[in-house]
Amino acid sequence: MPQLAVFPKAFMHELCKDGTMKVSEWIDLAVELEVDGLEWYAGFLEMADKSNWPVFREQVERHGKTIPMLCCSPDFTHPDAAFREKEIKKQIGWIEMTHALGGSYCRVLSGQRRPELTMEEGIGFAADCIKECLPHAEKLGVTLILENHYKDDFWEYPEFAQQMDIFCKLVDRIHHPNFGVNYDPSNTFLAGEDPLELLYRVSDRVVTMHASDRYLKEGTIEDLRKEEGGAMGYAKRLSHGEIGKGLNDYDAIFKELKRVGFDGWISIEDGVDGMDQLERSVAFLRKKIKEYWPDFK
Repeated sequence: MPQLAVFPKAFMHELCKDGTMKVSEWIDLAVELEVDGLEWYAGFLEMADKSNWPVFREQVERHGKTIPMLCCSPDFTHPDAAFREKEIKKQIGWIEMTHALGGSYCRVLSGQRRPELTMEEGIGFAADCIKECLPHAEKLGVTLILENHYKDDFWEYPEFAQQMDIFCKLVDRIHHPNFGVNYDPSNTFLAGEDPLELLYRVSDRVVTMHASDRYLKEGTIEDLRKEEGGAMGYAKRLSHGEIGKGLNDYDAIFKELKRVGFDGWISIEDGVDGMDQLERSVAFLRKKIKEYWPDFK
């Protein structure tokens, strides 16, 4: 049975850069929503102090919610082995953070699409690094979730495994009970590709999902593919929108997830236009999930 979480997409700068919002303030906003959990981000400024970890967990759990997922951005595709080793240590630290928060899922990425990398080199670097982290994840009961990502806010280059074929090849390199896919349909548009095609290729590996929506400010999907598929920088034709009113076909998405027996967390990345928008997106997803999982509460 899927469960719903929310992510503070609208407040990342305030929580991670200038500190004008405190984590406790976000918790107070999020627990009022009709969700089961709050997805966390490793880069919240206050997470640098480990003594805050149990405090935030208690604050969330006091409201009957949990912190199921941790979002973080390891960079495993750097050609320097010493750099990759440092990223592995960071990821292990984030696995420990996930466990301390009471979570079960910790994101991993491939890394940056550096121009000097060949496809085989990048896949090999990323797969080897993720495999090195898996024993630590297994020991703490945490599942590493590889997202079909676009680009971390603080990276110079986009995601190495942004394109579907590369992402699927990387997924196929790693078979472990504590590894799976975090599917984000909107990110597929940013690669100029079809989110349903990707889902059909990896649906049996999907354990969590990011829910958001995008709409075209101008032009067509074909224009997007021609001009900005996999390009540097954020796609100018696409903008965040309210879930259910954008390009994603949530009926087709949930039909496929239901078919493969999906029962993981769906975390909402929305609310860039305010908490009212986020509330409407929560309501849409609850209604839609209820259609495909009738026992959903």
